Amino acid sequence: MIIKPLLRSSIFVLLILAMVSPAWSDDTKDNWEKMVFHLDETVNARWALMLANSYLEDSPNVKIVIVAFGPGVDFLIEDAEDRNGNPYDAAVMELSQKGIEFRVCANTLNAKNIAKERILDDATIVPSGLSEIARLQLKEGYAYLKP
Repeated sequence: MIIKPLLRSSIFVLLILAMVSPAWSDDTKDNWEKMVFHLDETVNARWALMLANSYLEDSPNVKIVIVAFGPGVDFLIEDAEDRNGNPYDAAVMELSQKGIEFRVCANTLNAKNIAKERILDDATIVPSGLSEIARLQLKEGYAYLKP
């Protein structure tokens, strides 16, 4: 039967969310309006930017942080373009002006020999992308999304 596995997986997801998300407690009732986007592939960057903008339109008080590491940092490098030749910098700047924050993993920049000066001004460099995502989720109650 399809219903039993579906019910089991739904219960499992709810249990996991209850264990790891402080957003479910009364003390942090507004945290549902905090989202961290995990971006580890630039191929998904345009989609992530669209989702962030859409979410912001639906929920104007949302706080969104996009954390990039690994190959995901490439869209935040000066003069980066998507596969259609469209530059990322204008979209990043527009979203930044709307309050969306961009964070880039310093470990990735070091591993890929990318100079910090090449990162767009609208992005903040953090020591570790993975640690930043974990910190935002566990210490600040951000919900997690991987576009």
